[in-house]
Amino acid sequence: MNRHPRDPRNIERRYELQQEEEAFRLRQEERRLELARRNATLFWVIRTISYLVGALVVLLGLRFVLRLAGANPDNAFAQVIYGLSDPFVAPFSTLFISPTTADATNIFDVNVLIAIVAYTLLGWLVIWLINLLQGR
Repeated sequence: MNRHPRDPRNIERRYELQQEEEAFRLRQEERRLELARRNATLFWVIRTISYLVGALVVLLGLRFVLRLAGANPDNAFAQVIYGLSDPFVAPFSTLFISPTTADATNIFDVNVLIAIVAYTLLGWLVIWLINLLQGR
């Protein structure tokens, strides 16, 4: 570039520099947009995992309360709760012998409490791993 501002070579060079700057800004904005999309997707995944684990904890908590209160297992509501929660309690069902009352109607189901803790920790671990892989 020479010192004459109206020189055609200077005008062309300025135009080239402006084009390069604009291309650089566009690449930066595209990177920011991609990062925002990825963060939004990961936030959605983490939120979904949290909601699913929360729903499972509520379901297992209902099962625990129904068993502790001695709810009638033939009742439709109790059957639905027991039916939905059985697959999640099954891995823990023989872990401990649950204490009962003399007539065995009220059951303090330790296995359900352990399942609640295990699924909560598992959900937390998955979320932690997602955050670790994301680099947060």
